[in-house]
Amino acid sequence: MSIWKKPLSVQALTDSHTGTATQHLGMEFLEVGEDFITARIPVDHRTRQPYGLLHGGMSVVLAETLGSCGAYYACPEGFRTVGLDINANHIKGAREGWVTGITRPVHIGRSTQVWHIDVRNDAGELTCVSRITMAILEAR
Repeated sequence: MSIWKKPLSVQALTDSHTGTATQHLGMEFLEVGEDFITARIPVDHRTRQPYGLLHGGMSVVLAETLGSCGAYYACPEGFRTVGLDINANHIKGAREGWVTGITRPVHIGRSTQVWHIDVRNDAGELTCVSRITMAILEAR
């Protein structure tokens, strides 16, 4: 059974991020499941730090985007979401290819949600684990 309370698709996610930082960085939404969303970001000149590794902040951008989208689409119409806290543990560096994130909810409550995000390189190796806490607010 799907957790989504608003219509959700890869195309809807892609369209909603037109002209934003995620589009500028080359992020691509890949899949929407019953309780998860996946997206990826390239490891290239836009996302590497000076030593040739994926900048850790890019993993956090991917994680925050996924968790924020999950929270927004998992709450009813008329509600909005804002981030309260995010953490990330960088496990392994990436020098090329893509890193792909998947988010799933840990907790979906009336006023807060917690989402877990795993980020993996092209070899399937875990590069980052993240958790985001979102506040759920009624529209003004």
